[in-house]
Amino acid sequence: MPAELKSTSQGATMVLTIRNLEQRNALGPEIYAAGVEALNVADKSPEVRTVVITGEGGIFCAGGNLQRLQANRQQPPEVQAQSIEGLHNWIEAIRSFPKPVIAAVEGPAAGAGFSLALACDLIVSADDAVFVMAYSNVALSPDGGGTWSLARMLPRQLAAELLLCGERVGAGRLHELGVVNRVVPRGSALPEALALAERLNDRAPNSLASIKELLNEAAQAPLHQQLAAERDHFVRNLHHANAGIGIAAFLAKDKPKYG
Repeated sequence: MPAELKSTSQGATMVLTIRNLEQRNALGPEIYAAGVEALNVADKSPEVRTVVITGEGGIFCAGGNLQRLQANRQQPPEVQAQSIEGLHNWIEAIRSFPKPVIAAVEGPAAGAGFSLALACDLIVSADDAVFVMAYSNVALSPDGGGTWSLARMLPRQLAAELLLCGERVGAGRLHELGVVNRVVPRGSALPEALALAERLNDRAPNSLASIKELLNEAAQAPLHQQLAAERDHFVRNLHHANAGIGIAAFLAKDKPKYG
């Protein structure tokens, strides 16, 4: 069976499932393209409020297909560069996507699979899941924004250890470090991610989009610029119809129903 990214719906949540079990859900150009296309569809659909990314068969993602990478060594460098650009287009699409994206991780998240999980807004992981930046184990360097994410999430020494040593790290340790949001029993990552998505689906989409955009900008923006952005988003959201719904429901001790 060829590698694919299966798209299904669970209420207001789009579930994207990596399916390539023969290669332990390894990634490839067809999955990158499907990921970007799926997010474009979800962005335009008011029925979709969150996205969950997971892997089939109790495996999140083994990263790159090493057989394909070995074959690409016999091709011009532009071939692999183009493939990585496809991955990076998907990573950037996740980061800039205006709706929450949750990774539901079972089993291994290796190499670009780890980078993919890190690109998501939230990570729900099975307690026996294993994360590894495996690049240095095969004389390669990271892609998929792995260095960018870890450098912002962890002290430099910890990020360097994960990237340089290529050692496996458990979900519990990453939870302690603040990288993984929730750790659940084996087999429960997707149900827990869907439950978390349902909580987010009940919130105002415009508010969540503003929060995600502000978070993305905060690391690079000077304080005065970030304060100005917060001001502009706040005023815009206050004058959105959903603010009237939310404030009225709170004052009435009722549950809001946002548009």
